[in-house]
Amino acid sequence: MSKILPKGASKGPISLVYRFYRQVLPEARLQLESWRKLAIQIPDAELSKQALASINTKQFHCEGGSVYATADLANRHVLIPLIVAFQTISDYLDNLCDRSTSMDGKDFRQLHQSMLDAVDPSAVPASYYEFHPETNDNGYLTLLVRTCQTCICLLPSYAKVQEQVKLLVGLYCDLQVHKHIDRALREQALLEWWASHKEKYPSLEWNEFSAATGSTLGVFALFLAAAQKDLADDEATAIHEAYFPYIGGVHILLDYLIDQQEDIEGGDLNFCSYYRSPQEAADRIGSIAEEAKRRSATLNHSRFHGMVVEGLQAMYLSDPKVNGQSNVRLARKIIMKNSPLSRLFFWIFSMWVRKSH
Repeated sequence: MSKILPKGASKGPISLVYRFYRQVLPEARLQLESWRKLAIQIPDAELSKQALASINTKQFHCEGGSVYATADLANRHVLIPLIVAFQTISDYLDNLCDRSTSMDGKDFRQLHQSMLDAVDPSAVPASYYEFHPETNDNGYLTLLVRTCQTCICLLPSYAKVQEQVKLLVGLYCDLQVHKHIDRALREQALLEWWASHKEKYPSLEWNEFSAATGSTLGVFALFLAAAQKDLADDEATAIHEAYFPYIGGVHILLDYLIDQQEDIEGGDLNFCSYYRSPQEAADRIGSIAEEAKRRSATLNHSRFHGMVVEGLQAMYLSDPKVNGQSNVRLARKIIMKNSPLSRLFFWIFSMWVRKSH
């Protein structure tokens, strides 16, 4: 099997961070800027507003996802545009469903068909705004879809990962539909959805399963694997089972953990609010993180995937909003207790945040 990681790339977190900031982040930002310019030109004021807001306030989603390109710099010209375009669709649709003018599950389902089409190179883009109040985006969403399809066609082993990608994207779309409908209906919808999946995941609670479906990292890991010319037949399944529900679960549960105060004030659904105490939240997230590390150690290029888990812990738990929430500070102490690599990443991210401000 050909190596994903270039010579010298596996030296450790400092090398990873250096490559990310010097060789990947600038290209990701150029891609984002091109989408921002197109978002400005969207004729419909509401759609333009939400497209721009999704880029301006969630830029770090695309930037963070692009870390997967550090593991294969030779293919970053494919991976960065693909990851940025796919994540931009995700963030744009999240805004359309969460902050815009519709609460119609049928509308949300049709909008998210774009994500399923984006990972299927043979799909013909549909009328994604068919049930949405606003429709004229000047081809913005379709262009995002076609950009993903074009990039995917350049991944030599995509056929070996496509089914696993579709499974993850399908679960993501289901979550977005269920969690954005009327507040009085969403929890019951999520519980009924969980009932159809819980036999496969007996170690999880419903809120943990739901959170895990909200991560796009497993999709990015599969994109990265597909860039190999001689990907092993069983590698896609191994990546899927490591990322879902474990690495993806850590990703989104930490995101919800640090947003608890904001979500209480905004009346938004937060999957960490279903834990009975900060101790339980920390114990459960810590347990899922340990399983994520164990599973990542079984993958090819395990060190990179392991650093992703450690980096996620550090990135979220070094966020300044943690300092104002005593329950999250407790969780941080527990989760990072036995993770020296996370503490190193924590220091790196803390220095970066301090420098940025």
